[in-house]
Amino acid sequence: MPSILRKPSSSSSRPRRNSMVTMWLYFSTGRTALALVPTINFSGARSLSREIPSFGAAFARTSHLSTRRSRVGQAFMSTTADPDTSKTTETDRAYDIINKERGLDKYEPASFESDIYRWWETAGCFQPDAKQKAIDDNDDSTSTAPYVLPMPPPNVTGRLHMGHAIFVALQDVLARFHRMRGRPVLWLPGTDHAGIATQLQVEKLLIAEGTTREEVGRDEFLRRVWMYKEEQGGFITSQLRSLGASADWSRERFTMDDDLSQAVVEAFCRLHEKGLVYRGEYMVNWAPLLQTAVSDLEVEYSEEEGKLYYFKYMVEGSEEFIPVATTRPETICGDTAVCVHPEDERYKHLVGKALVVPMSGGRTVPVIADEYVDMEFGTGALKITPGHDPNDYTLGKKFDLPIINIMNKDGSMNANAGQYDGLDRFECRQQLWTDMETEGLVIKADPHTQRVPRSQRGGEIIEPLVSSQWFVKTEGMGAKALKAVEDGDIKIVPQRFDKIWNNWLTDIHDWCVSRQLWWGHRIPVWYVGETGEDEFIVARNEKEAREKAVANGHSADVVLRQEEDVLDTWFSSGLWPFATVGWPQNEGVKGSDFDRFFPASCLETGYDIIFFWVARMVMMGIELTGKSPFSVVYLHGLVRAADGSKMSKTKGNVLDPLDTVAEFGADSLRYSLVTGVTPGQDIPLNMEKIEANRNFANKLWNCCKFVTGNALKDLSDEDLASLAVSGPIEQEEFDSLLLPERYIISKCHTLVASVTQDIEKYQLGAAGSKVYEFLWDQFADWYIEISKTRLYEGAGGGDNIEEAQAARRVLVYVLDTSLRLLHPYMPYVTEQLWHHLPRADAGPDQAAHALMLANWPQMNDNVLTTSEAAVAQFESFQALTRSVRNARAEYNVEPGKRIAAVIVARGKLKQAIEKELKSLIALAKLDPEQTLIYEAGSEEARQATQVESVQVVVQDGVEAFLPLSGLIDPEKERLRLEKRREKLEKEIQKLAGRLQSKGFVDKAPADVVEKAQAELAELEDQAGKVQASLETLTQ
Repeated sequence: MPSILRKPSSSSSRPRRNSMVTMWLYFSTGRTALALVPTINFSGARSLSREIPSFGAAFARTSHLSTRRSRVGQAFMSTTADPDTSKTTETDRAYDIINKERGLDKYEPASFESDIYRWWETAGCFQPDAKQKAIDDNDDSTSTAPYVLPMPPPNVTGRLHMGHAIFVALQDVLARFHRMRGRPVLWLPGTDHAGIATQLQVEKLLIAEGTTREEVGRDEFLRRVWMYKEEQGGFITSQLRSLGASADWSRERFTMDDDLSQAVVEAFCRLHEKGLVYRGEYMVNWAPLLQTAVSDLEVEYSEEEGKLYYFKYMVEGSEEFIPVATTRPETICGDTAVCVHPEDERYKHLVGKALVVPMSGGRTVPVIADEYVDMEFGTGALKITPGHDPNDYTLGKKFDLPIINIMNKDGSMNANAGQYDGLDRFECRQQLWTDMETEGLVIKADPHTQRVPRSQRGGEIIEPLVSSQWFVKTEGMGAKALKAVEDGDIKIVPQRFDKIWNNWLTDIHDWCVSRQLWWGHRIPVWYVGETGEDEFIVARNEKEAREKAVANGHSADVVLRQEEDVLDTWFSSGLWPFATVGWPQNEGVKGSDFDRFFPASCLETGYDIIFFWVARMVMMGIELTGKSPFSVVYLHGLVRAADGSKMSKTKGNVLDPLDTVAEFGADSLRYSLVTGVTPGQDIPLNMEKIEANRNFANKLWNCCKFVTGNALKDLSDEDLASLAVSGPIEQEEFDSLLLPERYIISKCHTLVASVTQDIEKYQLGAAGSKVYEFLWDQFADWYIEISKTRLYEGAGGGDNIEEAQAARRVLVYVLDTSLRLLHPYMPYVTEQLWHHLPRADAGPDQAAHALMLANWPQMNDNVLTTSEAAVAQFESFQALTRSVRNARAEYNVEPGKRIAAVIVARGKLKQAIEKELKSLIALAKLDPEQTLIYEAGSEEARQATQVESVQVVVQDGVEAFLPLSGLIDPEKERLRLEKRREKLEKEIQKLAGRLQSKGFVDKAPADVVEKAQAELAELEDQAGKVQASLETLTQ
């Protein structure tokens, strides 16, 4: 193995990948939070001190968390033990029992979320076979085939942001759903070494100490990076835990783990053996401050104000010149031609002539002609600098122009720039332009908006230059990735990204994979001899390289020098779906993780890295394993501010996920991120939405408190056990129930089928919203209220034991089913509440008696029992109730007053309403002694409706007649309306007079006049309604 892939031996050995590192500890003392920070010293020792030393201080300043949010992360730090050696305690395993004994008080998510997570993790609930035994290797059925989600590895030293929160929320929905449906789920977590980002941080710390990486040397620098990683590397995973991520942390990986490093070397060697890796001089994007090449995808373009410089390119030996414009005058030093269009009459006669390069001491370049030039743009003449412009580089190759590199790797000018040697590129720009003005070569300099390429990581302006780099050929691999999507082997959700995928892969460039960094996977290439790079050997380790060198005719002691560069971070990330489960070590090994868990089921990630990461995984997966690495690519949008703008610290609109979790709970944040949007759509997020979803969780909490604290109160253990949900309600039991119960079960079963189908089709937002609507609009607002008429004597119930038993059964069944449906979205509150319901025994192979391991309400494709007739009848009942409520509101009936009503209906609907008369009385606040129901068209109905009443037409076949005497006191109402009419008339007269005033209309602003006119129209409308009500009273 290349030496750089191992941690230098001078440092203490690396901890196991699933051990926890020292965390920030905050102790609240009054209103002050005292930070105890791990001291880092370079001897490898670690101490805990209130004094923050120079190395630790730099990251302390950037990582300061509020006391509240630090507790969120701290609570999730030490929950992991090595599953191969640890034994969970009975207290951990029995959390559900302890929870039930505590009872339900207020909904305070901070009081239970960390306890639940610790229980889940220590019990082993996140492992693939936590719900059932491992599947038979020969069973390939969809129902038991593993569901595998490779987690996009965040930067190992990163901190949680909303981008992480959205992928956790979405991926955890998928993991929990498929786990409950009986599939072994592997959600494989890990972190990325983040070559540029991590190296940058450590270099900044060294600079703060007054030294540099070059001064300390490569081995010492890498030792310090490993130490920095150990100290900082546990934050992000603990923060992901706080969001409820049910990932299998016992398998947590790091891209610099030894076996993953071996996979990187193997991948490079195999690609080289296939002829897909080469070294060449090519135009690259150079980051002078980072001093490394970066890929096209790592360059961001910004619109910035600059200048367009016009100058004279003098014809040698003549006063004639060609006017040329450039945005980068410093590159004039590297010009090797001026290009014009062959049909351009202005310059035709100069093609082939020599032009003198400004300030070059007389160096000349030819005038060439090519149709590439647009005659109508600018001056119609282009300066060609093949060494510092990608388009010029292509044109230079076509005309075999010399390539002059005028810059050093740090962005300063080199000797090829002549008198400007040693100047910074931007200093050179100013000095060269000043000198050209002195020589009379300047025409003008105009303000100009231009697209400036900047490094995504460092923010510096990228300099295109020609450099020796390592490349991977992508044309063939890209074609295979294209075909995988075209043939349906990979499905992209949403489908509209197919077009973007196709466009990018049909115009793909070779991938520059070398980076001039020290932190990362050192390229497994050895140069032969003490100097030079003409002969090199690609090998898996130095021993193999030496064997190959000897085979090539060199002596056994020939000097071999390993390539200094490391591989692009995205190269190792591109192997993530298969390297993390045992490639290449377990290729062809039956029953291995690689055999069982590859290919993965779904790759969920943001659309912004579809080419950075997704395309490269597909290309490398197919090339190295012969298989597409996953069958579904689910792309989510970016989390944005409420107004749709990008979250930014300068704007002050950034929502911190840890602060949000501390205030509202993880469930509220997760649900807010997932619902209300479609796949691939950006997610506008605001605190109002999160607060509303916390209120929803609180509503669910109160529903459960009603069921457990009221409906099930004082029941015997035997009676409670009989209510435990062990499967769907079947037809026979369903048919024995009354209308409201059949209705709510029908709606519940329809919801189950719809949610199941939606999640299977990756419509996660729609599925989550449907559960919310059902629980709030149907279960809480309707069925819970109706159940009281079965349970309480004061509500018309209590005397019918069978009805009360059925109501309890349905309350528990529907709530239990709803908790299961909602669990993937809101895992904490649903788990906490589920323990308080009657529960069937856990399966014999379950890791814990947890909701997350319980069965999904629809384990297969069997149709659940419903009744369209029951739904239609109850919806008529709901419409009748709403109509009466609306009439009460319209006539301002006091909330507590009960009113009389005559209900007229036909046939079965009349019978259904009669059976639920006590429910109607309770919900519509009717007087039980003065509420009558008659058959439509009967003599009784005709006579009953002769009384002066408010007629409410509910729907065809259902009407309600509300005697006016019961709604209002006519005399009191007449006096109230007359008083209201008088007040409105005064206001109308006053406002109309104002609008009739010429002075007001002519002088007041138009918007003020329009507002007054609108107010007058509203007052006149109100007056009309009052008058109509008065006329009704006097009829």
